[in-house]
Formats: sequence, C-alpha cells, structure tokens
Amino acid sequence: MARKQGFKVKHLPKLFKETFTLWNKNNPWRLGAVVAYYAVLSLPGLLIVVINSVGAFWGTEIVQGEITQQISDAIGPDAANSVVEIIENSRKDDQSLFATIMGIAILVFGATGVFYQLQISMNEIWSVKVDPNAGIWKLVKDRALSLGFVMVISFLLIISFVVSTALTVLSGFLSRLWEPGLVYLAQFFEFGLSTFVLGLLFVLIFRFMPDMKIKWSSVWLGGFMTSLFFNLGKILLSIYFGAANPNSAYGAAGSVVLILLWVSYSCLILFFGAAFTRIYTEKYESEMHPQDFAMKVVEKEIIVEKGADNVAEEDKPSA
Repeated sequence: MARKQGFKVKHLPKLFKETFTLWNKNNPWRLGAVVAYYAVLSLPGLLIVVINSVGAFWGTEIVQGEITQQISDAIGPDAANSVVEIIENSRKDDQSLFATIMGIAILVFGATGVFYQLQISMNEIWSVKVDPNAGIWKLVKDRALSLGFVMVISFLLIISFVVSTALTVLSGFLSRLWEPGLVYLAQFFEFGLSTFVLGLLFVLIFRFMPDMKIKWSSVWLGGFMTSLFFNLGKILLSIYFGAANPNSAYGAAGSVVLILLWVSYSCLILFFGAAFTRIYTEKYESEMHPQDFAMKVVEKEIIVEKGADNVAEEDKPSA
C-alpha cells in the first residue's frame, strides 16, 4: 500500500473544496433540520440533566442563569425566557416514587435523543450504516454513548464555568485600571477558552459518534477548526437574529422557531467539520474501517430514463 502524503497548510484550499463537495452531496440542510427537530424534543431532558449534573458542583441556580444568558446572547431574551419556562415545567412532575423514576427515565431518554440522531447524520457523511443484524445491543450501546456525551458536556461546562469566572474577575479588575487594551485581551482569552472547550467536544464527537474506527490523529484538526468556525458563526447568527428578527412572523411559536433555526444553522458548521475530517483522514491518515456493528456502503446512481427520451416524434424538430 502506498504511503500517504503528509498534510501541509498549502493543501487547505483544495481540502476545503473537496470538503464542500462532500458536505453539499449529503444534503446538510435536511440533516440539520432533522437534528434541530429532535433537539427541541430533547431540550427539556437535556437541560435538566446538564443543570442537575453541573449544579451538583456549581449550584443549579447559577448554572441555569449562565445557560439562560448564553441562550439570550445567541438567539435573544424571548427564547431564553421560553427555555426557563421549559426548565420550570420539567421540574414540576415529581409526585410518587414510581412517577419520579419514570420521569428520570424519560428525561434521560429525551436528553440522549438529539445525540442519537446526530450519530445517524454523522454516519451518512461517513457513508456507513448500521448492520441490520446488529440487534438491540447496538441501540443500547448508542443510547449509552449519547448519555456519555451529555455527561461530557456537563464536565466541560464545569471547567468552562470555573475558568470563565476567573476571567470575568480578571476583566473586572483590569477595567478598574482603565486599560481598555487589557480588557480586550481578557475578552480574547475568554473567546479562546470557549473555542478550546468546544474543540474538545467536537474532537470527541468526530472520534466516537460515527460508526467508524477513527484514530485520534485524524480528528484534532477538524475538531478545533470546527470549534473556531462555530464560535465565529455564533457571533454572526446573533447579529442576524438581532437585526432580522426572523421569529416575528410566528407569534407565540417564535421562540421555538428561533431554536430550530439556531440548531439547524449550527449543524451546518458541524457537518462541514465532519466532512472535513473524513476528507482529511482519507488523504493523510490511515485506512478507515467500520465498527463491528456497522458496514461501509457505496451508493451508485443508475439512470433508468431521461426526460428527453419521452419526447414525442411529432415534437422532435424535422431534419
């Protein structure tokens, strides 16, 4: 087998071009819409699990306030208020022991739903499908993996909150010194921290989500590149949502529409990063093989009829 060439920065333009071709081929708008739909359904469970997990260390009220603020900054205060209502309503159903156990099970199942659908979308980008003979064990494994990602998010949030708090204190101290340049430097470090934490999450997603055996060396560049694009895209989306106000035409459902749009647009960036990781792996890393319960597929289009073949004889131009 021929040795693969090493990656160089000058290869990026061609790499991005091939990535866009693969990304566009897999219809990312449809994949993003599917994940966004399940994200709304999973939102109550996901928020409760994350808030309670991180809140055990940081305080639930503080975590809820921080998450609400992040949502407000991204898609506006109306959507943030709707999220607060979702959290409060999800906490009311705690009557009997049986109801509590069932409620926890439903919350966990709902929280893992969006990651399960995300895995299906990732598999499409990597041209891999689950073996029909995998059985129930594959579903249990995927749900456990999804729950693991929820816990990873909780852990990364703890780290992010601790460091962000330190940077906020530092920024406040520098602002009292009337040194705008130093304040901007602290804000730059906060942006860098967010990019780093998100980068770790994307690296894990690209490494474990697809049903492919992927080496760690294949996912670092794509993960942190996606994180940078994601943070830049979040800034642009917040400007767009603030100026265009796309939810105004939907009335009471406007907040839900905003969440759908934000998740859908964010998934476009995530899927581009996944396509980049696949192209990078195929070009510069080792051969890829499917997991034990999966199979790699190649789809071919067969043309069985053309519209031009149906033109009646009298409609054809005479010689």
